[in-house]
Amino acid sequence: MKRKTLIEELRAGMLPPFVAEVAEEEGISSDEVAQAVARGTAVIPCNLVRDMERPCLIGGGSRTKVNANIGTSSDYAGIDEELAKLRAAVEAGTDAVMDLSTGGPIDRVREAVVASSPVPVGTVPIYQAAVRAMEERGSIVAMTAGDMFRAVEDHCASGVDFITVHCGVTAKVLETLKANPRVADIVSRGGAFLAGWVLHNGEENPLYEEFDRLLEIARRYEVTLSLGDGLRPGCIEDATDAAQVAELVVLGGLVRRCREAGVQCMVEGPGHIPLHQVEANVRLAKGITGGAPFYVLGPLVTDVAAGYDHVAAAIGGALAALAGADFLCYVTPREHLGLPTADDVREGVVVTRIAAHAADVARGVPGAREWDERMSRARKALDWETQLGMALDPRKSRRLFGERQVKGEKACTMCGDFCAMRFISEYLGRDEFTVCE
Repeated sequence: MKRKTLIEELRAGMLPPFVAEVAEEEGISSDEVAQAVARGTAVIPCNLVRDMERPCLIGGGSRTKVNANIGTSSDYAGIDEELAKLRAAVEAGTDAVMDLSTGGPIDRVREAVVASSPVPVGTVPIYQAAVRAMEERGSIVAMTAGDMFRAVEDHCASGVDFITVHCGVTAKVLETLKANPRVADIVSRGGAFLAGWVLHNGEENPLYEEFDRLLEIARRYEVTLSLGDGLRPGCIEDATDAAQVAELVVLGGLVRRCREAGVQCMVEGPGHIPLHQVEANVRLAKGITGGAPFYVLGPLVTDVAAGYDHVAAAIGGALAALAGADFLCYVTPREHLGLPTADDVREGVVVTRIAAHAADVARGVPGAREWDERMSRARKALDWETQLGMALDPRKSRRLFGERQVKGEKACTMCGDFCAMRFISEYLGRDEFTVCE
């Protein structure tokens, strides 16, 4: 008899303890969480192979979550550097990380990240399948279906909690792409590898054609499938085009198969989208996928922000989360320019958390607005210690405050003697600053 998956346990009325813990963390009822996961409108990535310190709920009306990408390249392949990035991401408040390694000892990097991460870990197994194909067969397009599923099995067995699988890059979708030329063609690495494989070999994408095989592996390890957007737009000119939508329709069908199989899944989204199309993209994805958790990269709302792409992504991310996106993948200042450093990772996480929190305030997520109100009352009271402790990035806030503060001065150096709140309190009869508990 097959082991029940988390979805099947919840459908049978069983409630694993970690589900109740996640519900308490979110400030919503266990029943609500259980129903959302059972329906497939929320996921809790949680591989059976490892015990996770900080599992999280993605979707189901919960707080908007943030992911940080780390991982090696052929030019920078040190395990210690990746663990430093992991620490920076966790310290900055990320909810999950993805190891996207393509260089060096990929297996050892992944195993070290999984062993060290208190939060869910995701990977993209097709990257390793491509690297192995280059090493063993001399070409990415020479990999076999067996190579692809071997990588999937290896990653799941090593304890990763969710995997991106580009199952929607089908022969038919690629015909749509060829009939509707783009400016940037395909910018997803996994999407490009599989598209090249399909076009070179004249065969269907094995991850789509043998989707039941993928479901069986996911069931065995309780791994969440993140259905990747291999045809995501890589520039705003390509946004919401025929190829992107064609792939999304395929993913919608695969979501239904995941739910029937009792496998947790979420759907990945673009990408680069102009500001006025962000809401429509989220609503379209939610409609086609039956409300599956939506995981977006950015989206970046302009293509000319090199060095500040994390800001462009945060603008799009806030709008996307307000419209219903559940999971924001960060972008760092070094996006499009190079592999990020630990400092870039920290910056990317913080800026993306700002976007997520701004959306949560507007959505009325429990506790979001209250956090802002407590900060405002501390500002009115010129209670610097409380302000600095409550800041989304306390470390940077303390540094900036300390660098430009006059010793013994209660107001900050922006206003000094001309502090508006201290001045008007005298005329409103509020001579003593107090912080409301």
